[in-house]
Amino acid sequence: MIATLVLLALLQAPPPAETPAAPPAPAAVPAPTGDYEVGPGDVIEVAVYGNDDLSRIPTVQTNGSISLPLLGEVQVAGLTIAEVQRKITNLLEKDYLVKPQVEVKVRDYNSQYVSVVGEVNSPGRKPLRGPTRLIDLLSEGGGFKPTASGEVMITRTDGEFEGGQNSITVRITRSASPSMQDLVNLEVQLKNGDIITAFPKSFVTVDGEVNRPGRYAIESDLTVTGAISLAGGFTRFGSNGVKLRRTDPRDGKVTIIEVDLKDVRNGKKPDVPLLPNDVISVSRRVF
Repeated sequence: MIATLVLLALLQAPPPAETPAAPPAPAAVPAPTGDYEVGPGDVIEVAVYGNDDLSRIPTVQTNGSISLPLLGEVQVAGLTIAEVQRKITNLLEKDYLVKPQVEVKVRDYNSQYVSVVGEVNSPGRKPLRGPTRLIDLLSEGGGFKPTASGEVMITRTDGEFEGGQNSITVRITRSASPSMQDLVNLEVQLKNGDIITAFPKSFVTVDGEVNRPGRYAIESDLTVTGAISLAGGFTRFGSNGVKLRRTDPRDGKVTIIEVDLKDVRNGKKPDVPLLPNDVISVSRRVF
């Protein structure tokens, strides 16, 4: 139930106010954990309790090290927060202090990030604070704009997804009862350098003998009969003979597909799935 509410909130989130009284905290972003791997540019906080003169807030240098009193340069890049803490503790205990109490935190996350672009309310570069799912980044991005289709592509710039592909596309529907696949899609784990693109809605046009001719957004897998239903169904003059006009975006070539809705209803012919910018024309019945 909670996952369903989060899903609907993402798809229905209004754009942020232009002058909010106070910026809201990012929603659903995971708290930093010991699994976060430190990298160049990160600012970390090293606290040595009882020895404030040894505490520092260093920035991880391009060579992967930080500089600390007594210890000099300590290599930390590629280590988790928990590993950095153990390493500093062991180094201090080895030569300088008896049972030192060390705590390490990340002050600023600058080494790992993903980019969110397209139809979200707050696009931009988003830092990774640990294991991060698609739902976390979309929530931090303020959810989708009203113009979003719910289709999201994740492009991996470093490495590949399972199966060897460099990008995957997931669809997040506006259903009040999202499928298990919708919820699984939101759990996709993101990686440093990923680009998340939220695509805008695509439309089809329905004209001729329907009650509400016009343009309709493609939601999920819209078909010819679904589009006619959105347009209010046939007028009393509508016929089962429907023409689908499809334009190839690559070369502008137009294809006319004739659809007999009687055959579709009787299961003799498949219901044709629609593509962006298709035009469905319902002809007038001949009496």
